[in-house]
Amino acid sequence: MPSVATGAALANRDLIYLGVSGDGDSASIGLGQFAHCMRRGVNMVYIVENNGVYGLTKGQFSATADKGSKAKRGAVNRDEPIDLVQLALVLGATFVARGFSGDKGQLVPLIKAAVEHKGVSFIDVVSPCVAFNNHPGSTKSYDYVRAHNEAVNRLDFMPERDPITAEVPAGGVQSVLMHDGGVIRLRKLHPEYDAHDKVAALAYLEAHRAAGEVVTGLLFVDDDPNNLHEAQNLVETPLNALGDAELVPGSAALAAFNASLA
Repeated sequence: MPSVATGAALANRDLIYLGVSGDGDSASIGLGQFAHCMRRGVNMVYIVENNGVYGLTKGQFSATADKGSKAKRGAVNRDEPIDLVQLALVLGATFVARGFSGDKGQLVPLIKAAVEHKGVSFIDVVSPCVAFNNHPGSTKSYDYVRAHNEAVNRLDFMPERDPITAEVPAGGVQSVLMHDGGVIRLRKLHPEYDAHDKVAALAYLEAHRAAGEVVTGLLFVDDDPNNLHEAQNLVETPLNALGDAELVPGSAALAAFNASLA
C-alpha cells in the first residue's frame, strides 16, 4: 500500500490519500515501505489495524504481538514487539496518534485531524480480532478465542460477538474486558499533554508501556510539516495534468539548465 500511495500522491497532489494496512503488512513484510513512507513525508493518512496476529494464517504472532503472549498450543512469543507509533516518531512522521477501535468518540476526530494535516499522518488503531486472537494478556486482541470455540477454525463460520466499546475520560485509565476474559488497559492522554515534544512523547509511551497501559490520543504533531511535494520541489499543478509543453521544454531549456551547473 505505501508504494502505491506514494506513486499516486506524486502524480496527483489534489487528491486525499488514505491508506489502511495491517500490523503484518506494515511491521513485517512491508516494514521497509512503511519506514520510507514516514521519512519521506508522503502527504497521506496511514492507518494500521493492529491486532497482533496473522488472521489469514490462523493466528500466528505478528511483529507487534506482546512479548510473553501465549498461543493456544502453548508457544510463547519471546520476541520484543515492534511499536509502530514509536517507530513513526523516530522516522520523522509529523502526525502520530493511537486509537482504539471501540472508542469511536476519540478515533473519528483523530482521523479527521489526520486528513487535514499536510504531511504524513500515522494512526495506530488497536483492533481486537475475535476470530484468531489467542494471546492471553495481549494489549491488542482477544485471548485464546480458539481454545474456547474450536469451530472458529472453520473459515465459513465466525461467531457473533457484541461490539466492545470504551469511553475513557481524558487523562484516565480504563480496563476493557474482552470476550474471552482478557483485559486491556487504555490510557487516554490528559488535555494538558503537549503533543509538540517528540522526545517527551517517546518517554511517555515507554513509561506507560512499562505500566502495562496502552496510550491513546494525538501523541505528536508538527504544526509546520515538510512533505514529499515540498522536498522534491514539485510544481503546484498535479504531474498527471502536465502536457508536452511543460514536460518537454526543448533543447534550449536543457542547454540553459546544463549551463547553470557549470
